[in-house]
Amino acid sequence: MVKVNLGGCSSFVKDADYKEYVDKALSAFDVLENESGAGNDFLGWKHLPSQTPESLISDCEAIRDSWKGKGVDLVVVIGIGGSYLGAKCAIEALSHSFAKQLSGKKDAPEIVFAGHNLSEEYICELMDLMKERNTAAVVISKSGTTTEPAVAFRLIKQYIETTYGKEEASERIVAVTDAKRGALKSLSTQEGYKTFVIEDNVGGRFSVLTPVGILPIVLAGFDMRAMMRGAEEMEKACAERSAENPAIEYAAMRNLLYDNGKKVEILVSYNPKLQYLGEWWKQLYGESEGKDGKGIFPASVSFTTDLHSMGQYIQDGERMLMETVVTVEKSSRSMTIADDPQNLDGLNFLSGKHIEECNAMAELGTKLAHIDGGVPQLSISIEKIDEFNLGGLFYFFEKACGISGYILDVNPFNQPGVEAYKKNMFALLGKPGYEEQAKALQERIK
Repeated sequence: MVKVNLGGCSSFVKDADYKEYVDKALSAFDVLENESGAGNDFLGWKHLPSQTPESLISDCEAIRDSWKGKGVDLVVVIGIGGSYLGAKCAIEALSHSFAKQLSGKKDAPEIVFAGHNLSEEYICELMDLMKERNTAAVVISKSGTTTEPAVAFRLIKQYIETTYGKEEASERIVAVTDAKRGALKSLSTQEGYKTFVIEDNVGGRFSVLTPVGILPIVLAGFDMRAMMRGAEEMEKACAERSAENPAIEYAAMRNLLYDNGKKVEILVSYNPKLQYLGEWWKQLYGESEGKDGKGIFPASVSFTTDLHSMGQYIQDGERMLMETVVTVEKSSRSMTIADDPQNLDGLNFLSGKHIEECNAMAELGTKLAHIDGGVPQLSISIEKIDEFNLGGLFYFFEKACGISGYILDVNPFNQPGVEAYKKNMFALLGKPGYEEQAKALQERIK
């Protein structure tokens, strides 16, 4: 269960002001629940935890088992933005940090990602890996024409067909795409790929609990049923029209702080397994709120590592920052610090303490220092890093994001600004139909 603690903000806001913003959050909650706001045709994510059929997970497990029978030990997941960040976050969080280096038989294939950049070096190095491994691929795109994943899929598809034959390739490629239309859907029908559907009413950044996230997470060997149970528990908790609803608490406080001049929100974790939670969260909030000249700028750090790089600015830089700290209450492993008779490092006062106790005290000490330095602290806590808690965390942030966007009076479910760079890129690359824009851009860059 996700818990919210706003005690680290108490010295920065007045109780009466917070209550006012809770009222705003409740009004925004009503808009979201009644589906009467902007973007209301993209609310299919709201009830995914409680309405996803068991058969979907079973179908994903069938793909897993089929590929295991073929000896597949590498799965390339092709997608960009919401089509890869949620799965990447979950897999990184749940995996052994040194799984790639550990010897011994692996129970699940290694999951790697492509189509989220246009780096020639990256795709060439991926091909080097594919040549040494038994490979299958999952391609994720509603349209099949988004440039980055389309380029990667063209190359990976060609490699799989050349290496395993066209007939076998149709069993080694799975598409997650639109139900009825688009280039990828047409190709999947033509080639006989197994397909999973991205529903029209779920936007990419809200899609981690659809086949977009479910299939890669299942292929990686993790318990998707437990993740959905955790998400369903948060769906129930976040459906309460109450000031104690954690999504209401979080959305209200971050918007109050924003209106008080805290324009940048840093998501902080003290466990490196949650690094990609920050990447997923940045897209969710940045793409949902950053429009119409408004929005909290989302950033992320991993402490204590980044205290040695970003800590100085956070402590003493411009005071436009707030921090949201994701706390993990229990470690899944145990190790204490040994005594050293020489004590040359002066750390024998730590002898016998668990490393996680040191981490917890670093977190508390940093919280107090940053509050003293003028940085409000919002705390989000989960019991431990596992499928159940990650599912709850995903849903909590999604629900709070919808509420927060409506407090800001923006459409949290569109992304008009993303198209600007694409149009310029197409023009500069010589895409037919963009000739006039290409001429104008060339004049600007002379």
